Amino acid sequence: MKALTPQINSRLRYFTVLVGIILVSLILSLRAFQLIVLNKQFLQNQGDARSLRTLPLPAHRGMIMDRHGQPLAVSTPVDSIWANPTQFEISKNQLQALAKLLEMTPKAVTDLIKSRADKEFIYLKRHGTPEVAQQVMALNIPGVSLLREYRRYYPDGEVFAHVIGMTNVDDDGQEGIELGYDSWLHGTNGVQTVMKDRLGQVIKDVDLKKQPRPGKDIILSLDRRLQYLAYRELKSAVFAHKAKSGSAVILDVQTGEILAMVNQPALNPNNREDYESYRSRNRAVTDLFEPGSTIKPFTIAAALESGKFKPTTLIDTAPGTFQVGRMTVHDVHNYGRLDLVGIIQKSSNVGASKIALSLPAKLMLAIHQQVGFGASTNSGFPGEVGGELVPSRYDREIERATLSYGYGISVTTLQLARAYAVLAADGVRRPVSFLLQSNGVAGEQVIPARITQQIRSMMETVVEEGGTAVKASIPGYMVAGKTGTVKKLDRNGYTENKYVAVFAGIAPANRPRLVMAIAIHEPQGKNYYGGEVAAPVFARVMSGALRLMDIPPDDVPVTKAQLAYLDGRP
Repeated sequence: MKALTPQINSRLRYFTVLVGIILVSLILSLRAFQLIVLNKQFLQNQGDARSLRTLPLPAHRGMIMDRHGQPLAVSTPVDSIWANPTQFEISKNQLQALAKLLEMTPKAVTDLIKSRADKEFIYLKRHGTPEVAQQVMALNIPGVSLLREYRRYYPDGEVFAHVIGMTNVDDDGQEGIELGYDSWLHGTNGVQTVMKDRLGQVIKDVDLKKQPRPGKDIILSLDRRLQYLAYRELKSAVFAHKAKSGSAVILDVQTGEILAMVNQPALNPNNREDYESYRSRNRAVTDLFEPGSTIKPFTIAAALESGKFKPTTLIDTAPGTFQVGRMTVHDVHNYGRLDLVGIIQKSSNVGASKIALSLPAKLMLAIHQQVGFGASTNSGFPGEVGGELVPSRYDREIERATLSYGYGISVTTLQLARAYAVLAADGVRRPVSFLLQSNGVAGEQVIPARITQQIRSMMETVVEEGGTAVKASIPGYMVAGKTGTVKKLDRNGYTENKYVAVFAGIAPANRPRLVMAIAIHEPQGKNYYGGEVAAPVFARVMSGALRLMDIPPDDVPVTKAQLAYLDGRP
């Protein structure tokens, strides 16, 4: 029996090992069955969750173009650098190199990552240059990736800055046309599923869940050539006269389109780091000023419409002063007896006051309202103000007198240009627009055509010898215009040494096509008058504009055949 014991023990050990192998195999088989069959979907989802990511597909913003299709605002693709803090692993050398590329300190980088340690996304640098993006990815830092986005670029910089406006880093409109038409320009981002490796880099596009929809383009009424011309001359005048600010607007008489709108001071919208709010304001639609003598043509319009006056009616302005209650109205000189033409040419405050006081208050108020004073132009520009026109002031003689020569009423440069466009369009008021108008634009007759034609003839004398705006004349063209030199109002009343130099003009006067209004605030020195500061800007800009637009001269000797050709007659 003792001899059999080793044999039994050997068989027992064999059997025990065999059973153990069978049990282990069975357990492994059951586990494999559980993982492969029962928990397949769960495990696959878990694996996908660690390698598949849903990323946005950015849609580019619509382009803004001038009337000739020249790009004024475009979106260019850029790469933003981001990190997944849960996967972020970095060595000391990599941290030093990354911080240098991001223009941050190593501590700032680590603090940023720690601040979102429980998140899976954080921006390290928005809209980086391609060179920086490539160098960052070359570091092979786990958890650091690139995200394709779009950055807004403005090819003409500060020249169009106040009208076009700008977007923020997320490509949302913040000012100007970018803000006013944001819903039109803004695209809709798409969504895609991608597979990433352990470093967080995309290795495969898996599925396109939503197609990105680009924003829509906008074609503006602005003419890039005229905008550059107006910007250059306004900037030159503001600099030469050491003025505080300035604005200028050019309108197309036939359509109401805004062809140019410029301001000073300006800013470069491509450089957000130097952004200053006071430079970004579109002063042509937000800044109010009293128009001064540029309102006198509308006082004369009321006089002619009343039927009590004719262009040849004489007004005694001697001795150059006029007492209205406690106020004394002054002229620069004693002009004696002036007809309505002389009142416009010499810019007589006394003459305008006497006319206004002889008219019904309601008539003057109606004329001012009909040409758009005291109401927004409804251009659609964000932040546009409506000016200031208080009807009750017209009932008081003192204020009606001052209103006749442009004090007690406030306008914007755009409003002033629109009012002069009514005079240029034979009394028709058309809506102003920043958008290209492909068809004819209907308007409302607010002043009889014969009256506006008479007023334009009177305003032609302003730029002739003896007028206040000789420097607004343009060789070969008839110009109708009016100057204004206005004392600025502050909390203590009207100042003695701060002025607004204003000029508004029409060209060609015989066949009006363009209107331009200029306001330059607080010019320094002795030459602060509208005829000395603003009128030359009109002449230089309008001279170029008329030629660029191939508008034929109207102040040259022509034959009857040539006149017929210009009128379009066979």
